[in-house]
Amino acid sequence: MSVKAKYQPVLNLGEQLGVKDGNVTEEGGIIKIKGEANTPYEKDLLWDKIKEIGGENPSDIKANITVADDSVYHRHVVKSGESLSKIAKHYYGDAMKYNQIFAANTNILSNPDVIHPDQVLVIPNI
Repeated sequence: MSVKAKYQPVLNLGEQLGVKDGNVTEEGGIIKIKGEANTPYEKDLLWDKIKEIGGENPSDIKANITVADDSVYHRHVVKSGESLSKIAKHYYGDAMKYNQIFAANTNILSNPDVIHPDQVLVIPNI
């Protein structure tokens, strides 16, 4: 299996996320990936996928992933049935951090218990 084939799920994820200026080369059994993710969260998703495939310190891949907007961790589009605590659990692993999301979105939210589908929430860097 070529190293490119091994890391194809990373390349597929990059396409799904709309990574810009993507460039992939393979030299001497090492794949080199370059691109710009939209947010730090998307960059983390890519690195998590790399580590899932290659381990904590893979030696057969070099990735240079930059971020277009690091002023926020991510921008989340609310789906039906979601709550701020569920969203906080997804991004931070801690449902109690919903207050940070609420505080970052007081321009569109007046009550942490009331959010609506299709609202775009800022997920702050914490």
